[in-house]
Amino acid sequence: MTADAGAAPSGRLEAVSLVELAVRRLRSEILNGALAPGERLVEEQLTRRFGTSRAPLREALRLLGQQGLVEHLPRRGVRVTELSPRDIDELFSLRDVLEQFALRCALAPGATPVAAGLAAMAEAVERMERATEVGDTLAQAAGHRDFHIALVTVAGHRHLLGVYEPVILKLQLYMATNMRREARERPPIAGPQRHRLLYDAVRAGDLDVALAELAGHGTRTYLAPELQAE
Repeated sequence: MTADAGAAPSGRLEAVSLVELAVRRLRSEILNGALAPGERLVEEQLTRRFGTSRAPLREALRLLGQQGLVEHLPRRGVRVTELSPRDIDELFSLRDVLEQFALRCALAPGATPVAAGLAAMAEAVERMERATEVGDTLAQAAGHRDFHIALVTVAGHRHLLGVYEPVILKLQLYMATNMRREARERPPIAGPQRHRLLYDAVRAGDLDVALAELAGHGTRTYLAPELQAE
């Protein structure tokens, strides 16, 4: 391979890494609360702060938009995604119904939970526990989101998962906020422990216990009053 042949891939990797670094940093700041819902993201300020050009920053914002963490508003720029209290309540309620349905499908008499889903639930809980031990809020938020996706995956219902994923995408910021605030009011490990109890019930095939754990899951208990629907 000539020197010229290797130059282009090297340059491309460098450009991609700038986008990835911007995505990781902004995602971390959004999920750990440093950037609040509704906060405007000004390109000039971010390029100065990150020491990057506009092109990788704009690509990072585009990717974060696909992930549901920022929204692009016509003639008003970009801001951290903000949902109304009614939107939050409706989405959490819809999430609850879809998860209950997933459990009823997976744990019905004669049904067998999808093994890959169970394994993913166990792995997500372990990640949440490890992240809590070291205070990594970003990793805990990722594990939390992945746990709930895995919970629905155990049903083996492809169309259900297709309906569920957009809901969890829109809620991930508020799920992370809820977990973070719970850790300030209760022992930090309480959140992962709730999820482990739910996983244990699903693994044991006990529908009644799993539904009871899900009902007491505290999906929005620690959200601020102004984020609760009237």
